Amino acid sequence: MVWTLILALIAQFSPAAHDTAASLGSIPVVDSVLVAAFSPQKAGFEVRFGEASTELRVMAMFVLPGERVPIEARDNLSGDARTPAPPPAGYELVASGGNTHAQGLNRWDWVAPSMPGLYPMLVRDPRTGALITLNVFVMTPYSAMHRGSLNGYRIGAYPNPRRGYEAEYARPLGFVQVTPELLDTQVSPHFTLGQFVCKQSSDFPRYLVLREPLLAKLEQLLATVNDRGIPARSFSIMSAYRTPSYNAAIGNVTIFSRHEYGDAADVFVDEDCDGLMDDLNHDGRHTIADARVLGSIVNDLQGTPEFAGLLGGLGTYAASPGHGPFMHVDTRGFSVEWGT
Repeated sequence: MVWTLILALIAQFSPAAHDTAASLGSIPVVDSVLVAAFSPQKAGFEVRFGEASTELRVMAMFVLPGERVPIEARDNLSGDARTPAPPPAGYELVASGGNTHAQGLNRWDWVAPSMPGLYPMLVRDPRTGALITLNVFVMTPYSAMHRGSLNGYRIGAYPNPRRGYEAEYARPLGFVQVTPELLDTQVSPHFTLGQFVCKQSSDFPRYLVLREPLLAKLEQLLATVNDRGIPARSFSIMSAYRTPSYNAAIGNVTIFSRHEYGDAADVFVDEDCDGLMDDLNHDGRHTIADARVLGSIVNDLQGTPEFAGLLGGLGTYAASPGHGPFMHVDTRGFSVEWGT
């Protein structure tokens, strides 16, 4: 009965039920982003999709039109030796768009639709009813950009890849089209799509680049911050994606800013909602020392299994007339640190 209702929700949010895929919303099967007490929101099993994996109850996936993605559901045995054996029928997958091809027990190939938009996908453990929602964004290909713009939205020019770092600084494969209806779509349990949109002034649709490793890093960091006794339901994101055009307009002279590649965020903890970093070191002030508290947690996580594959930049910044102190994190693939 429960699964029948979920199938009905899938049908409600499928592209066929709307004039455009951009009008889709995410399926409300996970807890609210703002919860009374922090929970890491883990499903108790793992879903692998392409080169990424997650055990969080919701995660974003970014693909190109027509892209084929291998998907696998598997038990997570790392934390509990008593995990029951998989049922004969295995896990269940339902996608709201595209074509799904079974490849054996708990394995599928999924082919993305040709139309950009949001296509939620659910994977269910029939033993517990636990769900993982993959909010799949079919992107607009990079090649659709004309003279630095997409549908009137100014993006600008990406430089040729940085020599010696061709993979890390490759131009984006595509852009997520953002409409007002999609701003509140969860891209992970504690973050929404709207938090990562570029700050440049523009009508909708807008476009952004966002990468799954950044979401995984922010979620792991948020969980650890709470474990260390710092209450934080989410991070306030001062800046995430920046178009090359916007990055230049605000005076950032860094040619290869990670913000342009969708895997960087400038964050701070703001549980009292005053727009400033909370007093994390309890000295009665809002200073770079509070950002360094967050930075020390990032450094503690470097080299741990939780941060595997999530190496990147770490920067701490003091307050200025325009903002309070904050911390920069990214997942560029190698470690670099500044401002500490």
